[in-house]
Amino acid sequence: MRLTLTEFLTLDGVVQGPGMPEEDTSGGFTRGGWSFPYADEDFGRLMTGWFEEADAFLLGRRTYDIFAAHWPRVTDPADPIATKLNALPKYVASRTLRTAEWRNTTILSDDVPARVAELKKRPGREIGISGSAELARSLLAEGLIDEVRLLFHPVVLGGGKKLFAEGIAPLALRLTRVETTASGIVLHVYEPAGAPEYGSFPAPE
Repeated sequence: MRLTLTEFLTLDGVVQGPGMPEEDTSGGFTRGGWSFPYADEDFGRLMTGWFEEADAFLLGRRTYDIFAAHWPRVTDPADPIATKLNALPKYVASRTLRTAEWRNTTILSDDVPARVAELKKRPGREIGISGSAELARSLLAEGLIDEVRLLFHPVVLGGGKKLFAEGIAPLALRLTRVETTASGIVLHVYEPAGAPEYGSFPAPE
């Protein structure tokens, strides 16, 4: 299976708390819910399409806790995202989580990159990662993510957790798709392309 990453970002790179004000207040963050005003029909179409391709989900502990508190309560069989999340296998990377009540959840507590590499060998289409920035950074460094979907929202927050934080392993990316929603979200889809290359522009003679 392919491993795909979907991230909501502000223009200054913040990924913290996109869905609601109380989603993630760690570090004193008070600007959660910034994605909500831009969730138009185009946005819904993109998300629904990706969830239709998923055969499993991989989440970090914080994102898992947020999802597990919300999605099991969404029982409408016509909801394409809830239906997928509640029914399909879910894997949560955590060294501290001991039990998981959300149906079809497996805890990955040790050597997560190796466990993920094994999951990718199973038959199927995609294992989808949503959010989970810390997990995403570690798997990007290991070369395990096959596609990166970045949805840049037209808002600047000036603070908050970032996907490409200081100290992340250098990585080159190849742009494969660009799309803009009516509300102003710009989707960039990338494939990892190995290590960055460096050079310099020639000085004028």
